[in-house]
Amino acid sequence: MDNEQKLSKDPQSYWMESTKRPVFSELQEDLSVDVAIVGGGITGVTAAYLLVKEGFRVAVLEASSLLGGTTGHTTAKITAQHGLFYDQLIQKLGEEKARLYYQANKEAGEFVEQVIKLHGIECDFRKEDAYVYTNSADYLKDLDKEAKAYETLGIDGGFVEDIPLQIANKGAVVMKNQAQFHPLKYLTFLVEYIQENGALIYENTVVNGMDEGDTMTVKTKNGSNVQAKYVIAASHFPFHDDKGFFARMEPERSYVIAIKSEKPFPGGMYINAEKPTRSVRSANMDGEEILLVSGDHHKTGQGKPEMERYQALEQYAQQQFASHKILYRWSAQDYSTLDKVPYIGRIGKNQPNLFVGTGYRKWGMTHSNVAALLFTDLILGRENPYEALFTPSRFDAPQASIQKAIKMNANVAAQLVSGKLESPDKELKDIKPGEGAAVSIKGARAGAYRNEQGELFVVDTTCTHMGCEVNWNSGDRTWDCPCHGSRFTYEGDIVEGPAKTPLKKIDPDNIDYTTSK
Repeated sequence: MDNEQKLSKDPQSYWMESTKRPVFSELQEDLSVDVAIVGGGITGVTAAYLLVKEGFRVAVLEASSLLGGTTGHTTAKITAQHGLFYDQLIQKLGEEKARLYYQANKEAGEFVEQVIKLHGIECDFRKEDAYVYTNSADYLKDLDKEAKAYETLGIDGGFVEDIPLQIANKGAVVMKNQAQFHPLKYLTFLVEYIQENGALIYENTVVNGMDEGDTMTVKTKNGSNVQAKYVIAASHFPFHDDKGFFARMEPERSYVIAIKSEKPFPGGMYINAEKPTRSVRSANMDGEEILLVSGDHHKTGQGKPEMERYQALEQYAQQQFASHKILYRWSAQDYSTLDKVPYIGRIGKNQPNLFVGTGYRKWGMTHSNVAALLFTDLILGRENPYEALFTPSRFDAPQASIQKAIKMNANVAAQLVSGKLESPDKELKDIKPGEGAAVSIKGARAGAYRNEQGELFVVDTTCTHMGCEVNWNSGDRTWDCPCHGSRFTYEGDIVEGPAKTPLKKIDPDNIDYTTSK
């Protein structure tokens, strides 16, 4: 079957496949700049854009390829509608902070639009209304609360009894005049702009440490150092974690398929209120309209096999849009903070020149721009009305957040223990081509993957971050940590942190595996 054949292939993001991105060399010398930005996604690139315009000498350090992380795997909605969220914000943080959150994200979207118009960037930017809908009577009261929150906060929108999309629903909350775009077409222009205006950009440059002081020294894995007065951690998970962010955030993965619909699409951006999550928006592919269907989020490394989540989206697309061909599939990871508000700003009260942006909760197209704008104001010494709301050092977390932290870390502890107690029932000989699984080798747990050519790759499954046992991700062919979200290739190399050391590789032709678990 065509769909099954497509799903069996490695995931590929449409954004990345359809964009020619510039290539940059690895940093191989010491540098001295005004601002060092660690992370080459939308946060880092946008911050660099703003800072070079202010005359700063900037260096961007990316561990792998520029724009290739979560930024290249987004659904690319530029919206302040972040699910059913504003009633929750009012209840937990109060009306004033909820209004600030909305205003910050609204202004972030307006900033993107202004940049596009200023430079004439061709990036398929289009204004769309955004809808949170439900087909469950149980959620109608939540929609009503959200609509009242919109009215309280002065948000353009409210409750509607039906949506333009021909899909079963009992009502929705609409937020007017949001937007969507092709994120890499937009960001590729910004990359060219910052390079032409003096920014230094390096790929395959892994940062593994930093010395603090009036002038900070960012240290790379290959021994090169970057001295800077200001350092921005824009690396999805902060490269500098002396504040224990791993214990204050929860990693989640979500999935996307790109399809050609056999039914007309009326425009708009849609996400349901109930679970499992289903989100739909259109995109332009070579002049033809395609749909991006996404959702099925879960905590990284936990739950049912990841390939089944792609299959669930495929079945949904067939049912709702008569789609019989999957053009692309990909997944993304993001973090959620204790109070669901990102950590953006100075990383600590006693670290005035070190900044972080993380915990975007899958709404990074606006949060990233909130972060870049806030970083720029803080570096320039300008007042920013959103500094206190997003500050990573906020300590007055509501009781619900404290309870969530306890629950979150109880889950981590349970995963740590269960992983150590697991006794895999498979051995190396049981692993078929294209399959990965935990196996038992001489009574110890290991991870094995056999490629389509029959070559076997074996790793120690103990995560190098804090010792949890990683699990096989069948959808992306990676090893994922169920505790704090570190991910590794089937060969054991790091895909994303907080881990800083690869998994131990085991030679399948010379097994001598006596490591105690």
